[in-house]
Amino acid sequence: MASNIPTVILFADACDTFITEILPMIQVRYEQDGIPDIPARCEAWNNWTDALASDGQISDWQVHNWGHPDCNDDNQPRTSSWTGNAWPISY
Repeated sequence: MASNIPTVILFADACDTFITEILPMIQVRYEQDGIPDIPARCEAWNNWTDALASDGQISDWQVHNWGHPDCNDDNQPRTSSWTGNAWPISY
């Protein structure tokens, strides 16, 4: 619980740390071609925030309610609810 954590990391601070410390490793490993690997970035963010929560640096609420930093945004349109159609595929 958040009440049991004396201090927590703020979302903005977590994003800054991710961008300066974690993202460069992702870029070296998965983005040699210069194209952002959004799935790798999102996986790294999720793994990192899970580790922060496990270490008691952020609360369970934070890990479950935080979004992703802007560097993980692939600029694709988002829908707020499931439409039942995964892709507009026609064969």
